[in-house]
Amino acid sequence: MKATPLAIPDVILIEPKVFGDERGVFFESFNQAQFETAVGRKVNFVQDNHSRSAKGVLRGLHYQIKQPQGKLVRVVQGEVFDVAVDIRRISPTFGKWVGEILNAENKKQMWVPEGFAHGFVVLSDAAEVLYKTTDYWAPEHECCIVWNDASVGVNWPIQDNPVLSDKDAQGAALKTAEVFA
Repeated sequence: MKATPLAIPDVILIEPKVFGDERGVFFESFNQAQFETAVGRKVNFVQDNHSRSAKGVLRGLHYQIKQPQGKLVRVVQGEVFDVAVDIRRISPTFGKWVGEILNAENKKQMWVPEGFAHGFVVLSDAAEVLYKTTDYWAPEHECCIVWNDASVGVNWPIQDNPVLSDKDAQGAALKTAEVFA
């Protein structure tokens, strides 16, 4: 597998080695030892999540201060623009974001470590997203930064306003959100 740190080096793009012929394709979607070498630390995943969303749905920007979650995100059907926002106040990249196109064809995955808000918007007719997490989902601890916070300035590749949940539509601005110390 190939591991490429993005503009915020703690966020890493993972590209598996794909073997293909007339029968189809094969690839390791996850290898613990290779992954830990790529991210430079031990990682223990405790939960796998699967979401399906229609075109224009935007989920995020989510995080948990208590029970923070690192996420390894991949798309198994369709295409999304996946985003990580650094919300570690002491980080030199605090408030900055990185984004990547993840889709079923490119098979890329994005490692979003603890200390980041995460979200994605669906670019295809529908998309199925799988992601591993390093801690359990705790709805009582979930926080959300509003998707269009001008101080963050995510350049979402969409023409119209996205379809949002009520919770995501009411996300906080970064300047008033609870963030990591």
